[in-house]
Amino acid sequence: MLSLSAAAYAAPSHSASATVLMHADTGELLYQQNADSDMLITSTTKIMTALVVLENCDPDEIVVIKPEYTNIEGSSVYLCAGEEWTVRDLLFGLMLASGNDAATALAFHCGGSVEGFAELMNNKAAQLGLQNSSFKNPHGLDAEGHYSCARDLAEIMRAAMEYPLFAEIVGTKYHTVGQRSYMNHNKLLWSCDYILGGKTGYTMAAGRSLVTCAEKDGLRLICVTLSDPNDWDDHKAMYTWAFENFRYVRAMPLDKVCELPVVSGSSDRVSVVCSGDSRVLIKSDAKLDLILELPEFVYAGIKKDDCAGRAFVTADGALVGEFPLFFAESVPLSAGADLTAWEKLRRVWFMANKYGFVFQD
Repeated sequence: MLSLSAAAYAAPSHSASATVLMHADTGELLYQQNADSDMLITSTTKIMTALVVLENCDPDEIVVIKPEYTNIEGSSVYLCAGEEWTVRDLLFGLMLASGNDAATALAFHCGGSVEGFAELMNNKAAQLGLQNSSFKNPHGLDAEGHYSCARDLAEIMRAAMEYPLFAEIVGTKYHTVGQRSYMNHNKLLWSCDYILGGKTGYTMAAGRSLVTCAEKDGLRLICVTLSDPNDWDDHKAMYTWAFENFRYVRAMPLDKVCELPVVSGSSDRVSVVCSGDSRVLIKSDAKLDLILELPEFVYAGIKKDDCAGRAFVTADGALVGEFPLFFAESVPLSAGADLTAWEKLRRVWFMANKYGFVFQD
C-alpha cells in the first residue's frame, strides 16, 4: 500500500470540518482531515438508502404510495397517495431531487417501516466494517443518534458505485416520471467532465455536505466534505490536485509476463502470467520497478494455473504491490522422455515445493 502524507504532497487547502479523498479501487486515502469524527451527514444519508434498496429490491417493483409517505419535511418529489411508482423511479427522485418523501416510501417498501429500514442500514454498515456510523432514518434529517463520518461515507459511496444502476442514476442530469421532471442537485455534473456523480446535503445544524465520485485516465476517486461552505470549489481543487499528482497504472502486461525454460517437456518453454489486476497507485513522477521471484527453469508436468512464483512492484524503491504469477498453459512430459535418477528426484522436489526461487529482472 502507498503511504501518503497530505503535507508531503501539498494538498490544497479547504473549508471543510471533515474531509477525505479516497482511491475508489483500493480504498486508500490520498488525503484526510478528521476522517473519523462523528458528524451530521444530512442527505448524503441517501447513498446508504439507495445501496440498501438496491441490495434488497428489484428496480421494477411497484410501490403504491400511502399517505404516510407524503408531506415529509424538507426536499420532496411531491408524491401523492394512491400513485404507483417503480423502485427505479423512486431512486431517481431520491438521488436527483433528494426527495425525503421518496426516501420514506422506499424505506417502508423495503424495510416495512422507517425503524425497520434503519436496522437494514445499520446491518449494512456493520457488513462494510464501518466504525463510526449510526442510522435512524432513510433521508438524513437531523435526529438523535443519526451520524456518520467522512471515511465511512466514502466507503458507502465506494460500495454503491459498484451497482451500475446507482452509477447511472447519480450521473444523470435530468429524469422524468410522468409529468414530473427532476434535475440533479449536483452542480459539478455540469462544470466538470470527470465527475461521475454524487450526493448533496444541507441542514442548518449540519451545514453543507457533499459526496462525489470522479474518474480521469483510469484513476477513480471519491471525495467527501462535511460542514463545508465552499464544497463545490473544494471538491474541484481536491480532484485537480490528485489527478496531477497520482497515477493508477498496470504493473504487468495482460497477456504474458515472461517465459521459463522447460526440461523434458512437450514444449521447451512455458508462459507465465499475472491473472489478476496488477494495477498500483503511485505518485505521478515515481519510478516503477518489477522484481520477479521465479525459478531459473521448470520440469515438465506443469499444469495450467499452477502457481509459478510472485512479482513485487516498487515505486521509488518502496514496495507498492505483490502479485502471484501462474503458468499460462500445461506442459506434459514429452513422449519417451528419459530423465536420470537425479533429474527425477529434482523434479519431485520441485513439484512438491514450488519455491526455492531466485530473483530475476
